[in-house]
Amino acid sequence: MNKDNTNSATPHSSTLINVEQLTRYYDGEKSSDVSNGQRKAAVDNISFEVRRGEVLGFLGPNGAGKSTTMRMITGNLAPSHGRIFINGIDILDHPKRAKAHIGFLPEQPPVYRELSVDEYLQFCARINRIPRHKQATAVETAKQRCGLTDVNRRLIGNLSKGYQQRVGIAQAIIHLPAVVVLDEPTVGLDPIQIREIRHLIRDLSQDHGIILSTHILSEVQATCDRVQIINQGRLILNDSIDGLTRHMQTSRLLLRTTNAANIEILRRIDGVEAVNVLAEGGCLIQHYPETNPAPAIAQATVEHQWQLLELSPQRRSLEDIFVDITTNEPPGETHAEAHSAGAHKETPQKNPNNTINTNNTTQGVNI
Repeated sequence: MNKDNTNSATPHSSTLINVEQLTRYYDGEKSSDVSNGQRKAAVDNISFEVRRGEVLGFLGPNGAGKSTTMRMITGNLAPSHGRIFINGIDILDHPKRAKAHIGFLPEQPPVYRELSVDEYLQFCARINRIPRHKQATAVETAKQRCGLTDVNRRLIGNLSKGYQQRVGIAQAIIHLPAVVVLDEPTVGLDPIQIREIRHLIRDLSQDHGIILSTHILSEVQATCDRVQIINQGRLILNDSIDGLTRHMQTSRLLLRTTNAANIEILRRIDGVEAVNVLAEGGCLIQHYPETNPAPAIAQATVEHQWQLLELSPQRRSLEDIFVDITTNEPPGETHAEAHSAGAHKETPQKNPNNTINTNNTTQGVNI
């Protein structure tokens, strides 16, 4: 993303969240404390932004710094240093003004089970200081947007988990905030409820900037426009979902034939780097980036009567990428630094914030 100058941003700026060099040291550690030459940080110098109409997926393993980051963005935890702008307002300089533009749904929805949906949302309207003459409209709008109109008189404690989550989202948007932060919004829901919440999040993104903190990878692919992965407090990947989908493609082809293929013939085809015979049958063909030897391979199967059964490109899943970069990254290195070696592999370019941006990488790059 291109950064705007958020110091002068207005409430109508397209950049709704701007995080600059955000750092939070562990509890009780002073800024002067040093261990092995480095201070220990739960969140280490991360920068990113979210624009209006965008859903940002914020991923990371347990203990990576996701929750700490969310607490700082929502004003519930002070950073050790760095700046956070919410709709152009510095949350440290003007916390009340900035928080007025934030809606937050924690992992456990902050609902009162003994209240009805109407009673609870009316309470939320009051504590968000919505003017009295606008409260009824705000409650009705939140119910309609979250699909709660038919259950408005029911006690929250008697609702299904999916509907309780809808109530939690309704309280987060009742004051029409510019920014909505959702922490694990589909945990514990059944598949139908998950799909409904996904559709709701996409609908809400038309009017808000949304951060979706989750560890469910399918959630990110189905819901988000952009994904960022944090590990050991550092932001190590930043890409659009479209870019990440392209990045899942590899420089490998699976070839299966009825008659055994001649490995030497395959190796001589232009663009082929290596051919490996698979124990379960067939071959895995590695080709150079930006080449496509598939047509020539198909032609060879015809000419040599190998009887083609399958010739398909191999794809990596988002899970493969997530596990790779969160388990193989040595402490103190970004993923780009850890994978700088290796023939015929290109390393994603790293920006000054030590974040991998894969937008400009070629297909077939293994990250």
